[in-house]
Amino acid sequence: MGSVKSQDKLESNGQIPILAWYGIPASETTVTRYQEMKDAGITHQFSGFPNADAMQKALDIASKVGIKMIVSCPELKSDPEKTVRRFMNHPAVAGYHLIDEPSMVIFPELGNWGRRIQSVDNKHFCYVNLFPNFADSAVLGTKNYREYVSECARQIPLQFLSFDYYPVLKDRLSKTWYENLEQFSDEAKKAGKPFWAFALTTNYDDGHLTPQTLASMRLQVYSDLAYGAQGIQYFTYWSATSVTSPSSEDQRGAPISAAGKRSVVYDRVKLMSEEIKNLSGVFLGSKVVWVRHTGKGMIPGGTVRLTTLPDAIKVLDTGGAPALVSLLEKGETSFLVVVNKDFLSSINLTVYGDESVKKVLKDGTIVPASAYESSIELDPGDAAIYMFPKPLK
Repeated sequence: MGSVKSQDKLESNGQIPILAWYGIPASETTVTRYQEMKDAGITHQFSGFPNADAMQKALDIASKVGIKMIVSCPELKSDPEKTVRRFMNHPAVAGYHLIDEPSMVIFPELGNWGRRIQSVDNKHFCYVNLFPNFADSAVLGTKNYREYVSECARQIPLQFLSFDYYPVLKDRLSKTWYENLEQFSDEAKKAGKPFWAFALTTNYDDGHLTPQTLASMRLQVYSDLAYGAQGIQYFTYWSATSVTSPSSEDQRGAPISAAGKRSVVYDRVKLMSEEIKNLSGVFLGSKVVWVRHTGKGMIPGGTVRLTTLPDAIKVLDTGGAPALVSLLEKGETSFLVVVNKDFLSSINLTVYGDESVKKVLKDGTIVPASAYESSIELDPGDAAIYMFPKPLK
């Protein structure tokens, strides 16, 4: 054996938060349901509750299994100070939900609301989720997407920024998703704030009716993380399509069905969550040095083609297949993350480096990269992760 033992494990000072968006409904507030969510690897949950008492009950149940909650009930809007004082010392509280996908025209109002909350409790975050970049100017409240993101960061007291984009269609990726990740991660960096991003775990319209596969989830999660996301959000956990009152969006195929039964997606989410947890030592708190793209022909708009490599990596070749390559730094360590951008097919990836290069496995185990062949098959949507000492300046 070399200097790295076969069982060396990645160290982490915490875990990437995993949020269930549209989680357990108020009517299903039981320890059994919250334990089921915890067993799927979810750390945070968000659902709207009909009143503060229902919110209280959910918080009490969530605390018993170790799930964190984002407070959302009508009283948070009608009497923020009183409601925050009621919940702020509860061990299950993570933050306070203001709004989903707001127009820029109401940012001043949201800013005032957030400041009222923060005046009572500045230890827990306020949460706003923003539109993707294909939303039209009428809903954004501006023609400039970057302005939309930067003004949100400027006007509303947020500890992190969040946006949603569901890019995996039946047989292709949306063209503007990677540009959105470029824009959003850059604006978050300028604002000095981390960001959270999403992975689709349900069906919701004609374009997203295919079952959510582990490959499609991996592609979204690893792309988000490669761009620096510090939180992953699943949309949705519980089906938003009611048996008696169907949603305008077809959301069959969520991890938990409208009837309260697990689908196959529940087990896939559990596997995905375990990977996120095991690899938090790579992504949590890491700084993105750069993100590049490979592939024959055009790369996504707004992105940069891979032309140079870190000194420790001598060869990186995807055989012309489209891949995302991200260089991260944490402390004295560099991480190179390669994501297969094809969620339907494997690619052949060749990575060859010097003797300092190690490979990080899915369970967080670290082995010498030389223990593997330099050319490997990278599964659909999957990521290969390498680590080596950060170069001296």
